[in-house]
Amino acid sequence: MSEIVHVVLVQWNGDHASSEQRAAELVRQHLPGIDGVTSVDAGPSVSSEGLEGRFDWMLVVRFRDRAALDGYLPHPDHQPVAAFLGGASADLVVFDIEARS
Repeated sequence: MSEIVHVVLVQWNGDHASSEQRAAELVRQHLPGIDGVTSVDAGPSVSSEGLEGRFDWMLVVRFRDRAALDGYLPHPDHQPVAAFLGGASADLVVFDIEARS
């Protein structure tokens, strides 16, 4: 079994500060308690490279395995986060990988 890393990149379509604050609240409230989630990190880039392109914010959720990711997508606690990010973003990218140890 391989751990899965779920990355979401967001370009906000409105006020960045209020969108980031609301997204952070929703993430803290809903995602960590979902079965199979091993860690959750989110926030704006702190990179000095400036290579974020058009993206303003990133969410990274780690899952113990593929089955945990599959259970997360329809999970009721995932829905408010997905709905907010979808509605508050001008662009959004989701990328999942198998983590290599």
